[in-house]
Amino acid sequence: MRVEQHPILEVDRQPDTYILYEGKKIPAVTGEPIAAALIAAGVRTLRYTAKNHTGRSIFCGIGRCNDCKMIVNGVPNTRTCVTPVEEGMTVETQYGLGGKEEQA
Repeated sequence: MRVEQHPILEVDRQPDTYILYEGKKIPAVTGEPIAAALIAAGVRTLRYTAKNHTGRSIFCGIGRCNDCKMIVNGVPNTRTCVTPVEEGMTVETQYGLGGKEEQA
């Protein structure tokens, strides 16, 4: 799912680090958006809405909508489509406006 090589753009990006998603190591490229690393690893649902508890994924990809918000390093409402990967960061699915306890 990740563009690792491209004949015209001369892209040669291999995973060089990892993020912890729900306690699991996910390979990532330093500096790529968190959402890109998760989607490349097969993660499709990034958050659940507060009202209907429906799953959301990446939508606009430029930080304008709210669909990719997750809890990153303990901070809720982080837009993962524009937040770059740093080694060892922790990422959690967001439920409603914050943590998992709000899903009930």
